[in-house]
Amino acid sequence: MMEQYIEIKLANPDSLLFYRMGDFYELFFHDAEVAARALGIALTKRGKHQGEDVAMCGVPVHAADDYLEKLIAKGYRVAVCEQMEDPAEARKRGSKSVVRRDVVRLVTPGTITEEKLLAPGEANYLMAIGRVKGTSENSYALAWIDISTGAFKVAESAADRLLGDILRVDPREVIVADPVFHDLELRSVFDVLGRVASPHPATLFDSAAATSRIARFFNVATPESFGQFSRAELSAIAAAIAYVEKTQISERPPLARPEREENSSTLFIDAATRANLELVRTLSGNRDGSLLKSIDRTVTGGGARLLAERLTAPLTDPAEIEARLDCVSFLQSETRLCEELRALLKGVPDMPRALSRLALNRGGPRDLGALRTGIDAARQIADLLSSAMLPQRLATCCSQLAELPETLREHLNLALAEEMPLLKRDGGFVREGYHDELDEMRALRDQSRRVIAEMERDLIEETGIRSLKIRHNNVLGYYIEVTANNAEALTGTDEAKARFIHRQTMANAMRFTTTELAGLETKIANAADRALQIELSIFEKLLAEVVSHADAIRAGAAALAELDVSGALAILATSENYCRPRVDDSLAFAIEGGRHPVVEQALRRQLGDPFVANDSDLSPEGDASHGAIWLLTGPNMGGKSTFLRQNALIAILAQMGSFVPAASAHIGIVDRLFSRVGASDDLARGRSTFMVEMVETAAILNQAGERSLVILDEIGRGTSTFDGLSIAWAAVEYLHEKNRCRAIFATHFHEITALAGKLPRLHNVTMRVKEWEGDVVFLHEVGKGAADRSYGVQVARLAGLPDAVVERAREVLRQLEEGETSGKAERLVDDLPLFSVAAKREATAPKANDALVEAIATLQPDDMTPREAIDALYRLKELAAKG
Repeated sequence: MMEQYIEIKLANPDSLLFYRMGDFYELFFHDAEVAARALGIALTKRGKHQGEDVAMCGVPVHAADDYLEKLIAKGYRVAVCEQMEDPAEARKRGSKSVVRRDVVRLVTPGTITEEKLLAPGEANYLMAIGRVKGTSENSYALAWIDISTGAFKVAESAADRLLGDILRVDPREVIVADPVFHDLELRSVFDVLGRVASPHPATLFDSAAATSRIARFFNVATPESFGQFSRAELSAIAAAIAYVEKTQISERPPLARPEREENSSTLFIDAATRANLELVRTLSGNRDGSLLKSIDRTVTGGGARLLAERLTAPLTDPAEIEARLDCVSFLQSETRLCEELRALLKGVPDMPRALSRLALNRGGPRDLGALRTGIDAARQIADLLSSAMLPQRLATCCSQLAELPETLREHLNLALAEEMPLLKRDGGFVREGYHDELDEMRALRDQSRRVIAEMERDLIEETGIRSLKIRHNNVLGYYIEVTANNAEALTGTDEAKARFIHRQTMANAMRFTTTELAGLETKIANAADRALQIELSIFEKLLAEVVSHADAIRAGAAALAELDVSGALAILATSENYCRPRVDDSLAFAIEGGRHPVVEQALRRQLGDPFVANDSDLSPEGDASHGAIWLLTGPNMGGKSTFLRQNALIAILAQMGSFVPAASAHIGIVDRLFSRVGASDDLARGRSTFMVEMVETAAILNQAGERSLVILDEIGRGTSTFDGLSIAWAAVEYLHEKNRCRAIFATHFHEITALAGKLPRLHNVTMRVKEWEGDVVFLHEVGKGAADRSYGVQVARLAGLPDAVVERAREVLRQLEEGETSGKAERLVDDLPLFSVAAKREATAPKANDALVEAIATLQPDDMTPREAIDALYRLKELAAKG
């Protein structure tokens, strides 16, 4: 057996081998040590190999999905090795023959289909990266598959945008050819991806053999019938297919034909911007607090996945965006219709994933039941919408629902029972009356159970043994059991011995059978087996019929997802008071009363406070042919970062086809969005916070064009004052003169505000504040003009710095602002008292007037007359004068 294990393990060196032994999957040697640590299970030892103990651990087969989930989440790959024959068959070859085993599937993060292992609202993409050098085509291409739904897409890419394109899709697993994986120019890309990316033999990505591989998988003469693909795209498509075939062994998932995405059709968001804006996850990796979480009102898994896809890939075609907005507007205006639609959608199961499991022979009766329920719901939704004056996109969805095969719907309803078991081997999923022979076998099986009970009653009356029982187990089958004290009645006479055949003696009981019971057992066994055999045959026929309609089912499921997203965005717009944006080909960017969609909801939920809305206008002015740049100044805690982000998020929401959190919005198409907000380092790659800031700023200045939207916060703060000021100054000039993009540039370098007089498209705006009794009040309002100070000391006091530190800071700041030190630290040290002296002065300050404190403590204001209160105030004044 261990020889067999080692042979199979050598064929799967990069996977943990789940080796089936009875009711357990066992792991041995290094695999056992890795799995025991990862799963927190006991590591044992058994036997010897080359003189050393063999490490061993195992997991129960019935709970394997739970353990697979943990391993996949940690990035491991698992080879599932099953027993391919019954142990009894192996024994026929000899007493020491080993049960034949083989790997039936490789489980990897990008190829899982089990319902328990998948998040309903998240896609589970496997991505392949293709590269072809020495051609005039783009050298890189990406192909990504969700094997759980059949989605298959492909797009070209380039080295400078590769990471951004990968993170847009957010794949769970990325496969790449060995030479590409070890290319030093791409090292930074794969460092970011970490364990998600893995190298594979270059033969998997052979573009010369790609055409034939794709044609063979889809059973077509040539993949040109799907569209025109570059060599890099063909390489990526073929690699993805080859990897799916490798991991699924003999099974073939029902993949859609590859659909090409044009780079120009979606808004490009680079990796840093995507992370900074926290579109689908926060910087800490959580969904809570992300933009997706705040806007998600979907009620189906397919709708949630489509919403995430739209959010991560906003459109750049105004006509397509308007078509999506028309759907949202229609459902927002038709409140009752929208409510009825969403009520029906709530009952729609995840049809694409059920279809995929069935096609891969991992599905069960409940997956057939899910398709029946989904197709029934689709028919009801089509009937609901049939009489409405729908926008074009919703009308198309309605027609796709109507095209779901009626014969399949009728057949599933006719064949399937109301209550479905989890496993097909349990039987009971075929409706009574569907199959005559099945009904007959079930009747015999169920009637025989009553006959057994009647036989038991007859034997009790005949023998007088009240404790006599007819039982069943897998070894003896049906048997008669009596206690040892009552066995004499069945063995005392020759007639009894002839009738009751002894089978087994227990400590306190004896077991018998009769010819009559044995005959009845044969009938029962044959009826139950035959009934299950018929049900399994029906299951296979239904499965084949379902898979034959895979394209129609996927199209119907896509229509349901689009209806769900449109309804969800309509509900969002109504509940959160969002407006319909105007999106066109201009360079306009005018937002009135804009709000941050995530912060607004958090404020209302946690504090009950309203969000302070602000306008922004980066549109070209007068004869200007390019958008404006706003130079934003103001104190920390004033709301600059929130204002920066909210404008970027409003642009994303508008171009994904959603209403936006504003009173009104006019947005000219943004083709590239860049954001440099926040501070972080990358110590693993030897980059300081300032270096990361400069790398990201360089990427923006090198790539932004006139249709870009750029959000920059505090450029140059990570170095000395004059270095930082000079870098920020030069960056503003470059954005204005070279990039000519729409931008908001936040800074604490107030000196840059002087540029507004020199650069015609640059405008100064500031976060308004008020000072009251020595405190600063943040109004969170954006207004024209420039800040005259940063209020950093006041913010430090609010943060809880010791009073001595705050006062010392005020003293130093006062001297600096008065210019008495002429910028020389030596002079400042001479002129200002040392901190230790200030602290000592504070420590030795006179204590409060004890008599005054005591007098105040004895006052009872609620019990005083006006005259008594006045007299008390005079007494306190006298005490204060004395102290």
